[in-house]
Amino acid sequence: MHEQTIEAQSARYSPTSIRATWDGTGSVEDASRALGFSRAKGYDLARRGEFPCRVLRIGRSTRIVTASLLRVLESGEPEYNSARA
Repeated sequence: MHEQTIEAQSARYSPTSIRATWDGTGSVEDASRALGFSRAKGYDLARRGEFPCRVLRIGRSTRIVTASLLRVLESGEPEYNSARA
């Protein structure tokens, strides 16, 4: 049963699923799961400007650019932000 849960979750964060269901941006939590690390680690990396995808800060909200996440998932190469908040 646990294996089915893991398979379902990994399918949810596959590039195909992300393309079909996400808008232009996604949450740090979901992007972190897609990349295989925890929510806390994702927010820490975003705060330090080291999240492997493009990060947008909109007011108090932090969002991950979906196209950037897909490029990182497909290439394995990070796209760090050049500007720091």
